[in-house]
Amino acid sequence: MDRHAEVAYEAIAPVYDDFTAHHNYEARIAMLLELAAENGLRKGASRALDVGCGTGKSFTPLLDRGWDVTGCDISPSMVALAREKSGDRVPLEIVDMREMPVLGSFDIAFCIDDAVNYLHSAEELTGALRGIAANLAPDGLLIFDSNTISIYRGFFAEHVEVEAGGVRMIWDGHGSVEARPGDISEASFSFEPLEGGVGPTVPPEVHRQRHHPEPEVRASIDAAGLELAALYGHRFDGIPHRPMSEDDHTKAIYVARLKRTT
Repeated sequence: MDRHAEVAYEAIAPVYDDFTAHHNYEARIAMLLELAAENGLRKGASRALDVGCGTGKSFTPLLDRGWDVTGCDISPSMVALAREKSGDRVPLEIVDMREMPVLGSFDIAFCIDDAVNYLHSAEELTGALRGIAANLAPDGLLIFDSNTISIYRGFFAEHVEVEAGGVRMIWDGHGSVEARPGDISEASFSFEPLEGGVGPTVPPEVHRQRHHPEPEVRASIDAAGLELAALYGHRFDGIPHRPMSEDDHTKAIYVARLKRTT
């Protein structure tokens, strides 16, 4: 159980880019950078940390914009795929965010794609945020997202099969439409070639995520030595709105900075 996120992403790594092919990372990173600019991102900022970088899809738009990027992920296989994409342009480390080392001093740190929902307690969230905060420059920003309760009452309670490109992707939600704030929900993901198709077979692997209620996240931000600069919510269209709604939005986007001293 302690290695559940690593095990799940080691299994999904060979097909992760296919599973997320519909995600528009160019538009998402552009949106997040706009939110950062609205909340005090330093002009001329150039150093970015991508925590939970996966196969590198999330940091590629940053590279295209001239950012110096460092990435880390808990899955060695995901890091290996990210290294194939980036060559020697991006220093990459295998890191459990619960034991986040200092990798540099960054103008902005990202932790997106519901990575924090694989942390199963407020204590784990606080520890991860504290570790990321130690990597921020004095005027740096942290942007992270977290799934709202609507995802666990919806997608994590659904069975979805998609056939495309000669393969079948199967998402089998084990959750409940009555999931409560703070609950841990499970779903299994598998991947198989159709008859005559090619590609790896990924047997069902369980993904366990915890919903982090907004009051707990705010408390973790404070306990980690950070302060909340802004909170947004968005639906599947990715357009940010305020105020964030647990019922109407699919993700919450938190923008935090180091506490200001007087």
